Amino acid sequence: MYLLILVLPLLGSIISGLGGRWLGRYGTNLITIFCVGLSMILSIGAFYEVGLTGSFCYLFVGSWIKSGILSISWSLLFDSLTCTMLVVITVISTLVHLYSIKYMEYDPHCPRFMSYLEIFTFFMLVLVTADNLIQMFLGWEGVGLASYLLINFWYTRLDANQSAIKALVVNRIGDFSLMIGIFLTFYVFQSVDYLLIFTLASFFSNHYLSFLGFDIHSLSLISIFFFFGAVGKSSQLGLHTWLPDAMEGPTPVSALIHAATMVTAGVFLMARFSPILEFSPMVLFLMIIFGALTAFFASMVGIFQNDLKRVIAYSTCSQLGYMIFCCGMSCYNVSLFHLFNHAFFKALLFLSAGSVIHAVSDEQDMRRMGSLIKFLPATYSFMLIGSMTLSGFPFLTGFYSKDFILELSQVYSYSNLEMTYISFACLLGSLSVFLTAFYSFRLIYLTFINTSNKNNINKNHLHESSFLMLLPLIILSIGSIFIGYIMKDLFIGFGTNFWINSIFILPSHTYFLEAEWLELVYKWFPFIASLIGIILSSFINIRNINIYNWFYNQKLFFFLSFLSSKKWYWDVLYNRFLILPLLKFGYSITFKILDRGFIELAGPYGISQLTLRLSKIIRNLQTGQVTHYIFFIILGLATFLSIINSTYLHIFDFRLLLIFCFLIFLV
Repeated sequence: MYLLILVLPLLGSIISGLGGRWLGRYGTNLITIFCVGLSMILSIGAFYEVGLTGSFCYLFVGSWIKSGILSISWSLLFDSLTCTMLVVITVISTLVHLYSIKYMEYDPHCPRFMSYLEIFTFFMLVLVTADNLIQMFLGWEGVGLASYLLINFWYTRLDANQSAIKALVVNRIGDFSLMIGIFLTFYVFQSVDYLLIFTLASFFSNHYLSFLGFDIHSLSLISIFFFFGAVGKSSQLGLHTWLPDAMEGPTPVSALIHAATMVTAGVFLMARFSPILEFSPMVLFLMIIFGALTAFFASMVGIFQNDLKRVIAYSTCSQLGYMIFCCGMSCYNVSLFHLFNHAFFKALLFLSAGSVIHAVSDEQDMRRMGSLIKFLPATYSFMLIGSMTLSGFPFLTGFYSKDFILELSQVYSYSNLEMTYISFACLLGSLSVFLTAFYSFRLIYLTFINTSNKNNINKNHLHESSFLMLLPLIILSIGSIFIGYIMKDLFIGFGTNFWINSIFILPSHTYFLEAEWLELVYKWFPFIASLIGIILSSFINIRNINIYNWFYNQKLFFFLSFLSSKKWYWDVLYNRFLILPLLKFGYSITFKILDRGFIELAGPYGISQLTLRLSKIIRNLQTGQVTHYIFFIILGLATFLSIINSTYLHIFDFRLLLIFCFLIFLV
């Protein structure tokens, strides 16, 4: 059963990719849905058997690499963390596959698209089920490759080409950091197996590496490289620039990347390596700062976005910041709970956005929409549920995890009063709640409620999506309402032992236990911030007030607004101080001096010139006189006899040397 969870998506990808021309669109859709759907059913069974009954499963498939002390095998690890991720991946992937049948109905390359979705799911399953670092890295690189193929699915579009290359190159930075972390782990622990590394981690809590005369804490060094790998994959501040541009792919791709695969890999990595991170307080501090800054930055930039999918993309970036922020507080169980909840309402938002885009003839600018509530009432309902859940509205799914993270941040700041940066991070996280609610309902108003800006000809073609596209939305909306309440006690309930074999938290870091006794006024603070954001957004849109004129007169707010509308100039700074100097260096040094200079002179150009000059010399020797030819024959014979004599007799005949010098003198 466990092996079939991985094999079925791979089998579906191979069949649909290689046989799609003969199977056709309907045959490909049937096979891929069957494979991923059966994998989902088996994943739910594995979740019950491993997560609920506490039956830990380790499956050895076969040996892979053996070289000295390095021993790597194909083996699968199924614990509560793995099975939770399996449910998220397979459920969302199945719904995205079902949604794509109708969404990609008229695309001539539908079999290739379904094959890419399947291979994306397979590599993510490999990543979460691996029991060693090398196998995990195989899945890590595989999801990067699959994301490139899916973002660049419409490869005739220049924007799709550029976005796919950007995603691949930016993720290379994080992948390189993860590789160094893997090498260091093997150097310190002499193994890449999870079970051995996590068992020995506490014994290396005071282990140091000597480098250039400095003693560096080994676990902190490993953790920081792993964290920067997660920064690239989970789109944290600094390496976040690829995520908004990934919207160039089809909308089902965006839902799969943002909800179940790719971006969740970094959070999973942090939770999986909690036994190492717990002994690295410096890295935990970095995670808090990066997570809080990412949440605030993304929510601030999301207010000024006009592309429907980019607004939701920045909300993903913000929510990932909350997850990393929570991991930095050593509350990995709460972070995974938010990851689980986030998958449902984020997939709901993206697929609802796809339904809107599908209905308005591929228009994505919210300023050109409006009044769609009259034409798309079902989609409006689903989008409203997703936005309210994202805002943390009480008793919806997002409320149980997102608000609890903010409560934990307050408890954590009180427990670390001497550290002002903790309070600063708590403040940024709380401000992000207000901003998230504001841009979520700004999206609702501009898309569905405000006066339409479309012409009457396009309005006549507006229609609700088919039932095959609405069915995944119905399932996701039910999950967005109830799944948080259903899973709350299992994941983060008081005294639960669901994560006992999966994550490790030091007893001194159990802040989530203290959050139960936080004062009621602090518990309601996130909801009040969300409510203020909703009311302000509604007031601006209903009264049609141009708040930007007020911002224009306030210098501080004008500066922040202008900065946010330009995405804090991250892309400009990268282009000016990193990309442009590298391009100039590549053209001036490596191309003009090395490629066109030294290599060509020493290589093809130099050899051709040398051959030309030698040919001229040899041509001049062809005089046609018999005496000259006799001279060259004797010269060659003397040279040959000199070499033979010195080689075999080890004695050089000076008479032959004398003849040789005399002939040279005659020349």
